[in-house]
Amino acid sequence: MLASKHYLSLVDIVIIAMMASLGIAIKTIIIPLVQIITGPLFIPGGVVAGGFYMLFLVLGRSITGQHGTATLIALVQAVLVTTTGVLGSHGAVSIITYTLPGIAADLVFLIGGSKTGNAPVYFIAGLAANMVGSYAVNLAIFNLSFVPMMLSLCAAALSGGIGGLVAGSLAQKIRKLGILNRTR
Repeated sequence: MLASKHYLSLVDIVIIAMMASLGIAIKTIIIPLVQIITGPLFIPGGVVAGGFYMLFLVLGRSITGQHGTATLIALVQAVLVTTTGVLGSHGAVSIITYTLPGIAADLVFLIGGSKTGNAPVYFIAGLAANMVGSYAVNLAIFNLSFVPMMLSLCAAALSGGIGGLVAGSLAQKIRKLGILNRTR
């Protein structure tokens, strides 16, 4: 039997739980504030606010260094919002709309690598997560027409990319502080 070097430690599991919880908590605060601006433009508030809460997918993946971490964070978030019915819950479809951004972020890290300080990968991971999430919610719930959809995806790309950069910067600061002595 071959032993795998890729496993989740207890610290990784705690980080996944923390990132999922923080992402849900920040969402309930940020979305109503952002909707003040995006509502008159017929753009769902989650599109712009997504950069704030998608950064936790990228941050968790960056801290643990484990493949699949963003997907696990997103899956935990999906289960939380589905079972509790908090803001952003679209019922059972939330399992899909929440998990797809995590998969997108993990794919970017898989293709782009996960070297410390790789700002373009962090940017693209956040961008991909938010765009995929926004598109999935549009297909499942909003069904926006072409022009608002394109505006939404552009806003999602910018917001998600900035969130990814913030996540990368936070991960570097956490490493420099020596809070998590990771060898991966």
